Amino acid sequence: MIVDCHSHIWTSRSQLGRADVFSCLAGQGSTLPTPEAHQEASRPAEVVLVLGFVSSHCQAEISNQMISSYVSSRRSQALGFAGIDPVQKGSLKKLRQLHSEDGFVGITLSPACQCFHPCDTRVMKLYEQALELSMPVYFLHGESLPSSGVMEYTRPEGLDEVARTFPDLKIVLSHLGYPWTEQTISLLAKHENVFADVAGLTNKPWQAYRSLTLAYEYGVIEKLLFASDFPSHTVKTAVESLYNLNKVTLDSVLPAVPREQLRGIVERDSLSLLGLTEKITFSDDIGNNA
Repeated sequence: MIVDCHSHIWTSRSQLGRADVFSCLAGQGSTLPTPEAHQEASRPAEVVLVLGFVSSHCQAEISNQMISSYVSSRRSQALGFAGIDPVQKGSLKKLRQLHSEDGFVGITLSPACQCFHPCDTRVMKLYEQALELSMPVYFLHGESLPSSGVMEYTRPEGLDEVARTFPDLKIVLSHLGYPWTEQTISLLAKHENVFADVAGLTNKPWQAYRSLTLAYEYGVIEKLLFASDFPSHTVKTAVESLYNLNKVTLDSVLPAVPREQLRGIVERDSLSLLGLTEKITFSDDIGNNA
């Protein structure tokens, strides 16, 4: 089973505000990531996670209501992660509402683009509530940030304290924590419930090879989750790129990443790792409609 752990939808670039250069959201292609385009691009994944984004700092808001409506239309194939801005008043109440009324199963944060330190007291309360509601927390990183983004807030050290304080909280770092890939790998090795996705690596062969080789050598490659990073890539192109990873080692003495490890990333049971298996009801024809 293929689970795409990282994808976005939006209908107008204006929804991204000053985060329109945030590579995690905007993508590199010309495809407008509408719900219709997302459904086509998600083939052949059986389940997709749709990540929201809200930032008063960047004047951005991808409507949680739009995501909720889309996910509801694909009940057995999609799960929504609500965009929460922890520096906005009422974020705790908002989180409970989005969970109980709109069916969101996780939350999405971006310390750099929302301008908060990961250990800010306000955010620590949000983590506590997310843990109470069994909602994983997804941290968005990316190769490029808005000029107003605070890069120091993306350092994995901050999340080390979060993981120590809430050891049962499921945490995912997108883009393998770029640009702090090596520190992220150390974080994965240290904390049982911290994971990372491979979003953004599929069109960067050398970076992908180096990152996955390090993860394999340090014994944490099984904590890496498959991600298309749509609209940057479709599920199909992301899968193909992973399986072609070892092409950079041809005619060299560089070690290859074992193919079974690459297959492990593509077919990882990410729903179980994130505690989301019970959040989705599988249908007999899911593979034909995803």
